[in-house]
Amino acid sequence: MNRSTPVGTTLKYVALAAYLVFLAFPLFWLISTSLKTPQELALIDPTWIPNDITFDNFRAAFDEQPIVRSMLNTLLVAGVSCVVTVVLSIPAAYVMARYRSVLSRMTLVWVLLSQIFPFILVIIPLFLLLRDLGLYDTYLGLIAVYVVWSMPFALWMLRSYVETIPIELEEAAAMDGATKVRTLRSVIAPLLAPGVVAAGLFAFVSAWNEFLFALVLIRDPELQTLSLTLVKFIGAEGVARLGPLAAASLVATIPSLIFFAVMQRRLTGGLLGGAVKS
Repeated sequence: MNRSTPVGTTLKYVALAAYLVFLAFPLFWLISTSLKTPQELALIDPTWIPNDITFDNFRAAFDEQPIVRSMLNTLLVAGVSCVVTVVLSIPAAYVMARYRSVLSRMTLVWVLLSQIFPFILVIIPLFLLLRDLGLYDTYLGLIAVYVVWSMPFALWMLRSYVETIPIELEEAAAMDGATKVRTLRSVIAPLLAPGVVAAGLFAFVSAWNEFLFALVLIRDPELQTLSLTLVKFIGAEGVARLGPLAAASLVATIPSLIFFAVMQRRLTGGLLGGAVKS
């Protein structure tokens, strides 16, 4: 067995600390900016820590823009998109993993190819399609787009995860008289819990942070998501009001941070289980 030397262990911890600082710095700077006065934000040499802490930026952000309503809109769209993506992906991933055929292989290839297309290539056809279907400027249309965009990743992850589940478990359930649907619901689905959490978290965060689709497909101010509201803190000349924008952005990150913190253990298990075959 190879044992790490003290120097090697120290280097590992130094590298890990540097990586944590790299990840945490944007959040630290966001918090610092949200607590600064306009005079301090205008300084040529920015300060790391606010000299005079103020919460006026948070008051201005909530007074000037409907942050709460936009957050509720985003929570609704992201939550429904997450649930629908997971519900549709579980049986589809099971079929792709257990029933090998030309159709399943073609589906897998299409899943991979769909991730290559950039948003800008499909946004105009999506706009025309949703307009003709009467789904333009509606929650339903935006949710449908998010589901379609998130499902390839969820399918790929859950398919790999299903392949790690021994086929003997399904054979034992079949010998006990369980149907395919009952086997999927009672045997396969519980074992997919970590992968489902990982796929659902991806779908939720993707919908929560998405901007381009919402910008093109949502016009009613009452339906606008949080990302569209944050843009309003940037003026027509491209000059941003840093204080209110940082305060509103900080508030916008809280749900994702809470979700990650709660699901951290299962997320790690889902990523490892979906990527490695037994």
